[in-house]
Amino acid sequence: MMNTSKHNLTWTDFQNVEMRVGTILKAEIFKEARNPALKLEIDFGEFGIKRSSAQITKLYKAEELLGKQVIAVLNFPPKQIATMMSESLVLGAVDAVVGISLLSPDHKVKNGTRIS
Repeated sequence: MMNTSKHNLTWTDFQNVEMRVGTILKAEIFKEARNPALKLEIDFGEFGIKRSSAQITKLYKAEELLGKQVIAVLNFPPKQIATMMSESLVLGAVDAVVGISLLSPDHKVKNGTRIS
């Protein structure tokens, strides 16, 4: 078993992570990215429309993502990825064999809903 004591978070640390639900409005191949990726525009309701780069091309095609709800972290600082400024971090289960499987709610919820 792995010792995680040095990686423990406080409850306050966890509460400070702004994980929210958003709906993908636009998805396209990110041609300029070093690794295969998609450019996403995601509607987070009152938190606005945010852009993200996601290396999810092994399991997802751009056109099938439109309207899909996903979970993302909104309070990381923006990050330059190739020619795009990424404003959110879309969350997924990372499996070296299968690929990255996006995290999403089982039922449709309001964009901007907080994850806790």
